[in-house]
Amino acid sequence: MISVNNISLQYGKRILFDEVNIKFTQGNCYGVIGANGAGKSTFLKILSGEIAANSGQVVLDPGKRMAVLSQNHFAFDEETVIHTVMQGHTALWSIMQEKDALYAKPDFSEEDGIKTSELEEKFAEMDGWNAEPDAAALLSGLGIVEEDHFRLMKDLNGSLKVRVLLAQALFGNPDVLILDEPTNDLDINTISWLEDFLLEFKNTVIVVSHDRHFLDTVCTHTADIDFSAINVFTGNYSFWYESSQLALSQRSSANKKAEEKKKELQDFIARFSANAAKSKQATSRKKLLEKINIEDIKPSSRRYPAIIFNQNREAGDQILEVKGLSKSVDGKTLFSNLDFFVNKGDKIAFLAKDGMATTALFKILNEELKADSGEYKFGQTITKAYLPNENEEYFKEKMNLIDWLRQYSDGEKDEVYIRGFLGKMLFSGEETFKMCNVLSGGEKVRCMVSKMMLAGGNVLILDEPTNHLDLESIQAFNNALKDFPGTVLFTSHDHEFVQTVADRIIELKPDGYVDKLSTFDEYMSSIDASN
Repeated sequence: MISVNNISLQYGKRILFDEVNIKFTQGNCYGVIGANGAGKSTFLKILSGEIAANSGQVVLDPGKRMAVLSQNHFAFDEETVIHTVMQGHTALWSIMQEKDALYAKPDFSEEDGIKTSELEEKFAEMDGWNAEPDAAALLSGLGIVEEDHFRLMKDLNGSLKVRVLLAQALFGNPDVLILDEPTNDLDINTISWLEDFLLEFKNTVIVVSHDRHFLDTVCTHTADIDFSAINVFTGNYSFWYESSQLALSQRSSANKKAEEKKKELQDFIARFSANAAKSKQATSRKKLLEKINIEDIKPSSRRYPAIIFNQNREAGDQILEVKGLSKSVDGKTLFSNLDFFVNKGDKIAFLAKDGMATTALFKILNEELKADSGEYKFGQTITKAYLPNENEEYFKEKMNLIDWLRQYSDGEKDEVYIRGFLGKMLFSGEETFKMCNVLSGGEKVRCMVSKMMLAGGNVLILDEPTNHLDLESIQAFNNALKDFPGTVLFTSHDHEFVQTVADRIIELKPDGYVDKLSTFDEYMSSIDASN
């Protein structure tokens, strides 16, 4: 379908890809993974022809069409929403424009008639008469209401624009579909719609995403960028992650016999195959795992942060009580009359259609914002560790990372001690002397996690903790919260993160709230059942 032949790309002394060879075949969905900076988005740009490699070539089978999720949110500002979607099929759109221009001619000739007849034939072959209703159906599935279909793109907010551009990429049944972070700015229901769409999609999909639940649901294969190479493995992200971790532990088990290792790997594949059959994935995807060669399972060289949250003191039974808490911003009610009692060891996911609501609640609990009414009280034994959604204010001063973290240490100031917490978040050697005011978004979050670990709190408050993190850091963070014996209050758009950490859900609404002991999936199922 589409193949990459001897692709190499180098920026200065840095080699991103060195003679990469891959063939992406029809009917499969490939999740492209790799550490931050490994070149995931760059690889997609090479595939789409947006940038050229230093050497090698990308070959798309003759007569096949590629569609790409546009990252330029302003390119179609003067177009209507419905026309923007239809432009995803460039050949069809070109025929429509040419046809309309001919019909609009005041001196329509016999020659024009012959030409329009030819165009109409091509138009029909491309199912052009269904183009507009098909585009409208995609928009509706992605949560764009009908009254917005004929608005100009420039009149939509950023979130809606992303959805329209996604509909544009999906439009017209492309042979190869390339998606870079397609779930950004999508809510849970829309992501679920997209998952179902891609599961039914019969052609080739190549996708980059930090949403593990999404990758697990839609991907048949994982393309791992590592050491300037790209290796393709059968199975979704979780299969790749767990198999690579198993292979790594086996490599360090020098005394384990080869037969025992082989049996362990076979049992692992069988377990994953059984789980695949129970999920949204089709049975055919289960069969892919059953056919895998155990020799293909190899350890990853990926470095994972060592996120470990220890409590400096165990909390007593009184954790947090909230009574009648309400908050509005600019006349808009975020939540009202909020009452809940946090039990020791609770791991509560806070949900809200408006992210400002959860952020406001967490800021109130951390004394950064005042409530309009109501009160809250933490127990006397409680020590908090807070990860805000916005962290710019923490990184304004020009200081190296050791001095930055040292300022948050109440007790031990020793450099070796401070370096230990930075090292856990993969800041080692010369990296600890980086200036904190020039860090990337992901590096700042990793610093904030170092600060949280240093605090040793028994109540963790986390506002969108996975933002800006790569898959390795998200996985490590996820595992750390599952193992944490204390109390966690958090909000996240990462489905897998919420599902595997939370044992209680509180949904904030302008006119009330819902408080339920359940996992995230159970809660969402109960909502679907009541609708």
